[in-house]
Amino acid sequence: MEYYFSKKVRFDYKEAIERVTEELKKEGFGVITSINMKETLKKKLAIDFRNYMILGACNPHFAYEALEEDDKVGIFLPCNVIVQEHDDGDVEVLIANPEEMVRSIDNLELKTFATKVKESLLQVLNGV
Repeated sequence: MEYYFSKKVRFDYKEAIERVTEELKKEGFGVITSINMKETLKKKLAIDFRNYMILGACNPHFAYEALEEDDKVGIFLPCNVIVQEHDDGDVEVLIANPEEMVRSIDNLELKTFATKVKESLLQVLNGV
């Protein structure tokens, strides 16, 4: 099983970020953090890097349910979504696989829950 799901999109980088954000909202997620790796690497290391945005997506209902089941699971929150532009101009959206994140946890309820979150995030990816 892959630790992420990905899809190349036909939109430019900025529009892809907007579309991902819209699709996340449809599934009850909000973007609570965003890390612009291009800007960060330029500022901190003087490195020119491609367009690469990490969005921290959170669905409060899912987060609460997971934390009620296991208060340590917050280590995996928020769900990371990446929008990156490759050197050839292709734009790709990647979403972390929640099932893989909880694989090492010995809690069947949490693993079942991760499947539900995965299905919601796949809806996001399919909608982009």
